[in-house]
Amino acid sequence: MANASAKLNAQSPCFGLVPIEHGTVRVVEVEPTHISAIAPFKGKTTAVNKALSASFGVRLPAVGRRVEKDAVACLWFDHSHAMLIGAKVDDSLSSLAAVTDQTDGWAVLNIAGDHVLDVLARLVPMDLRPSVFGTGSTARTMLQHIPISLSRLNADTFQIMAMRSMARSVVHELDLAMENVAARG
Repeated sequence: MANASAKLNAQSPCFGLVPIEHGTVRVVEVEPTHISAIAPFKGKTTAVNKALSASFGVRLPAVGRRVEKDAVACLWFDHSHAMLIGAKVDDSLSSLAAVTDQTDGWAVLNIAGDHVLDVLARLVPMDLRPSVFGTGSTARTMLQHIPISLSRLNADTFQIMAMRSMARSVVHELDLAMENVAARG
């Protein structure tokens, strides 16, 4: 019997799908070193904030907000938890919050360019004008039929987080919308 061994190669969720560029808009994949969901236990929010601040210089964000320091971001994810992106959570936090490693479960993309709002307006059912959804804003929403987390990083850059299993669909929808916006000339 021959010695058969499988050779597994780790690939990012958007491997071979990005970067894509049409006109002035470009999509690239972001590969965070760590993504952790953090849900503070009842009465422990202040302690979680102290721990996060001491370790990473960030706190649990307000509803609809994203906070960043250096390469670490903490974003609101729903009424009871946040996502910490870019740093590994210390095990001591598990006495204060439910912490789950989400690193391999998410596709993370940045979309940027002069016409990024035109592209996203075709896909996302939200008012993304800077006066409504400014830098540091984040929301759970839909990109066509796909549930996502959308954050505004700056005037013309957004970050999209989608479940890893939806990466191909997200890139496909972005590609079509970008192509259509670029075709307007």
